Amino acid sequence: MKSMILNSYGDDAKFEVADVAEPTLKPGHVVVRIAATSVNTVDTMIRQMGSDLPLSPDLPAILGMDFAGTITEVGEGVTGFAVGDEVYGCAGGLADLQGALAEYMPADARLIAHKPKSLTMKEAAALPLVGITAFEGLQRAGIAADKKVLVQGGAGGVGHIAIQLAKHFGADVYATGTGEKQISAIEGFGATAIDFMNEKIADYVGKHTGGAGFEVIFDSVGGANLTNSFEAAALNANVATTVSLLELDLTPAHFKGLSLHVIFMLIPMLYDHKREDHGAILARLAEIADKGALKPIVDEVSFGLEEVGAAYERLLSGKAIGKVVIEL
Repeated sequence: MKSMILNSYGDDAKFEVADVAEPTLKPGHVVVRIAATSVNTVDTMIRQMGSDLPLSPDLPAILGMDFAGTITEVGEGVTGFAVGDEVYGCAGGLADLQGALAEYMPADARLIAHKPKSLTMKEAAALPLVGITAFEGLQRAGIAADKKVLVQGGAGGVGHIAIQLAKHFGADVYATGTGEKQISAIEGFGATAIDFMNEKIADYVGKHTGGAGFEVIFDSVGGANLTNSFEAAALNANVATTVSLLELDLTPAHFKGLSLHVIFMLIPMLYDHKREDHGAILARLAEIADKGALKPIVDEVSFGLEEVGAAYERLLSGKAIGKVVIEL
């Protein structure tokens, strides 16, 4: 089968066309004919860092975590799926799991769900990693109707999904961004936009919460921005973040009694830990999407399989609006 592989890692690593053997069907797995796969930041990190990143596959590597496609084979012990089903998921492209930059991909049936009927293959392929991340973060942070929620980075890949899910769960949603495009996108999803470049934290906390702070904060920016989230949080609030790879003074969190939740959604794939949870979340996301309450933004520039290098560069350029998707 046709695939795009990496024979080396590093800043100059190039994807190459290769004819590799089709995947062998294993019990508990399905084989999927890939229709589309999206590019995530973690994919670009794997290409750049290689063995310095514990989750990188051995070379030659087939990357690509997110996908949408059609089942062509069903393995022993798999229930709920049949040949011809349209599915989506995040099930490979790291460690010893083959990725989606190929015509066919093996996938653990616990990591997939039926594709949302209301979304195209291209749109569905944009959803799994960011959707699972946003869903898990909001759930662990105690999302509930009428809670005041702040999404940091509301126009980003994870952030724009978190806004839609928080709205679906009935929360009062606010989100940070800057610039006309980001502010417009945030407002388009029904959240109150906060321009972090022009509004001080104390000012927007006072304006929107009466000075009490936000009860739930989903920080998709993370890192040093966590200190801003701590400042904007209410007493005993929950803060969820996708980026915590840093040393940080937790004193502000201590004096507010905050709970910090670190979201690393690759754990089920890496450690075969509760993989069925991801399948269940994807099924929930499909239901929400088919109710008209969830739709990922897909970048306007299209790419084919042999243009994967250009797709990676598009994401890294910062020019993409929404998820970068490769169609096969």
